[in-house]
Amino acid sequence: MPLKSCCVYTTGACSVLLLIVGIALALSNVFHHVVESTAEKEVVLKNGTEAFEAWENPPAPIYMQFYFFNLTNPEEVLYGERPAVVEIGPYTYREYRPMEQVDFSDNGTKVTAVNTKTYIFQRNMSFGPESDLIRTVNIPAITVMEIFKDHSFIANLISSYMRGTREGLFTTRTVGELLWGYEDGLLKAIKALQPEIDDVFGLFSKNNASNDGEYVFFTGQQNYKDFARVDTWNSKSLLDFWTSDECNMINGTNGASFHPVITKNETLYMFSTDLCRSLYAEYEQDVTVKGIPGYRFVIPSKVFANKTVNPDNAGFCVPTGNCLGSGVLNVSTCKQGAPIIMSSPHFYQADEKFVQDVSGMRPKKEQHETSIDINPLTGIILQAEKRLQVNVYVEKIPTFSQTGNIRTVIFPVVYINESVVIDDASVTKLRAIVIKQNVVVNVPFMLIGLAIILGAVFMFLIWRQKVPDSTAAERQPLLSS
Repeated sequence: MPLKSCCVYTTGACSVLLLIVGIALALSNVFHHVVESTAEKEVVLKNGTEAFEAWENPPAPIYMQFYFFNLTNPEEVLYGERPAVVEIGPYTYREYRPMEQVDFSDNGTKVTAVNTKTYIFQRNMSFGPESDLIRTVNIPAITVMEIFKDHSFIANLISSYMRGTREGLFTTRTVGELLWGYEDGLLKAIKALQPEIDDVFGLFSKNNASNDGEYVFFTGQQNYKDFARVDTWNSKSLLDFWTSDECNMINGTNGASFHPVITKNETLYMFSTDLCRSLYAEYEQDVTVKGIPGYRFVIPSKVFANKTVNPDNAGFCVPTGNCLGSGVLNVSTCKQGAPIIMSSPHFYQADEKFVQDVSGMRPKKEQHETSIDINPLTGIILQAEKRLQVNVYVEKIPTFSQTGNIRTVIFPVVYINESVVIDDASVTKLRAIVIKQNVVVNVPFMLIGLAIILGAVFMFLIWRQKVPDSTAAERQPLLSS
């Protein structure tokens, strides 16, 4: 009987002890910290690690989609009417972007590489063939006119040449030509006078089977938050395109990788050579992609806001003080003087005047927002959609009759959607990590659950011990009679 009571009270003591330990561990988050600490140490750019292999050659298929804006009223536009465009697309390409010329330095804390990108047309995923014709603004002609508009003698010569060759403000070209390049007659004529001029024009002619420069990345060996962060680009730690040091800063990763252990109140920085600047994303909501939990980060409107809304953006007004408005970015300083203006598709999050200036603009958050879904523990991208629009600044230039009476307008040419969704093989690996994480993190709650079960057993045993005694007491008078 004493042994039986000892076991009963030992069960009760264990229940109390496990309850105290479980609550203490839950409040201290010790197992949560263990999981995060493991991820911080394992996610490093180092030969032989899964993080390095995924960074060097991304396993998930990446697609680049192009949506063109076909101009339907060119004659009316020259008489001052509002441009009317129709969106045509997508024209889809499979994108391959391995890291090449990889070289580690500084005791493995940094790695140098170039990110070569190759695009392969996917006819079955496209609106039509690359031979489809698009009528749009004549970017080479507009660029030349902008460069020489204040040089009347040269401007008159160029204007005469354009009249003789019947080259105007608008042109009709195939999708393939607009994207990957064609020999332009006007540029070829100017090249005879200025040999440094490239007579081939294409919106992405320098991008296919090439890279955007040499990067030096931090490996994350010293600090997990430095994982894949850009140290220098083309040997520069600061850009020289903008008018303030703040705007010329190179911040964050190249947008293809992020550090592990990401929190909701964190700001994710990225450096984009397409935009010639750094930008950032903020947490919006929890998501689930193929059963894997993640955080969605989006580019807030203040990133491209006018300096009156966001004073930090004053340096992006080029020339100094020349601000176009919120939602658009003049990148002519890093595009060889071409009057290229970048924005979100359909001028999403831009000033309403840009939307109203062009018939056919219909901005929608779901279709035109840039978003990144990330697994917070590993920093692995579950799904991402990078959306940008290429526009051209068009205005009437008195020295060029080809501009007619056109109104000043930011003319949309094409927008891109560079997207990726995690592949199934990576999902399998990540699911195992998530399960392991859930098991380890929930150890304190398992202990609390076990304590509750033992407590219930203890109460039951105590009750069982008391039942025989009470029964015997009730029967004693009957035996005496």
